[in-house]
Amino acid sequence: MIGSASYRFNLTELGRRRAREAFEQCRYVGPAPVTLQSYIEQSRRQAITGTVCTEHALRDAFSHLIIPRNLLDELGPAVCSGKSIFIHGPPGNGKTMVAKGLGTLLNRHGGEIYVPYAIQTENSIITIFDPTIHHVTDNMEHLGTEDSHNDQNQFGSMDARWRKVRRPVVVTGGELTLDMLDLRYNRTSNFYTAPLQIKANGGVFLIDDFGRQIVSPRDLLNRWILPLEERIDYLTLATGKKFSVPFEQLIIFSTNLDPRELVDEAFLRRIRHKIEIGPPSRDHFTQIFELACGQQQIPFDPGAVQYLFDNFYDRGKSPRSSDPRDLLEILQSICRFRNQRVALSAELLEESTKRFFCKL
Repeated sequence: MIGSASYRFNLTELGRRRAREAFEQCRYVGPAPVTLQSYIEQSRRQAITGTVCTEHALRDAFSHLIIPRNLLDELGPAVCSGKSIFIHGPPGNGKTMVAKGLGTLLNRHGGEIYVPYAIQTENSIITIFDPTIHHVTDNMEHLGTEDSHNDQNQFGSMDARWRKVRRPVVVTGGELTLDMLDLRYNRTSNFYTAPLQIKANGGVFLIDDFGRQIVSPRDLLNRWILPLEERIDYLTLATGKKFSVPFEQLIIFSTNLDPRELVDEAFLRRIRHKIEIGPPSRDHFTQIFELACGQQQIPFDPGAVQYLFDNFYDRGKSPRSSDPRDLLEILQSICRFRNQRVALSAELLEESTKRFFCKL
């Protein structure tokens, strides 16, 4: 064999030394990072404010839940605005489920977005793509060369450094700390991992159980003042260099504590939409109970709802939207233990409620 096909290439000692030096400088292995400017431009193009939210789409996203009409009327404009939402009310009435339902809405009707594996700024690499958060839809691992090339052409200058994903839904609760909102630097590998709010760009960032974090609510809220106002966030490299990144997400604060004890008026002003989710009405509770029976394959009996209101809810105990599900799970457990048919009998209801409702 003669010609270039017969050539064999080897690194020189100088080449090996330079490769080692480059590897020591940064041990990131993966697709080449995109520039910070490219990431900013793309984030603005696929901002959450560009999604379409109609009454039909909203009902479709919450089709698995019983949602009052007035609540949908409040959620719709909030999503259309793309601004922050503060959901509050007593526990057990679906605040978390509502927030996650908005994520379902964006996944079904908000279109897909593009997320880079990593970005580069100030000679530093920051990884953004997270397979636990970003659910890919491009099937890039199985694309042939020709298909991959076609996919890139359909999205202008996009290439294999980007992944097409569903709009992300990031949920964090009592474990949230201020450190989780900053760059995480790997001193061994010399590259950074993006914080949660950056991974949530283009999607939903839910701070659940707000007020129950280790960090004080005031410190946590102060961290969000600028991003909520300007829709940009500032991150700091290990060198002390700061740079700005887009803050393009639907951020939701959810709490069962009194908002007046958590936030001041200045912060509430920056949260555009305040939505209270209170206890369900009797009709609403009945619908939830019937839905829960269907989900757990238990014949529905309106007498069970009557029993609960006669013995508990009409006597001062506030109903919760989660009560039917939780109560039926206890009833099922009793029946499984006794190897008997599951039914909403008066005897089983009495025993289940004794276990479920705590006398304080």
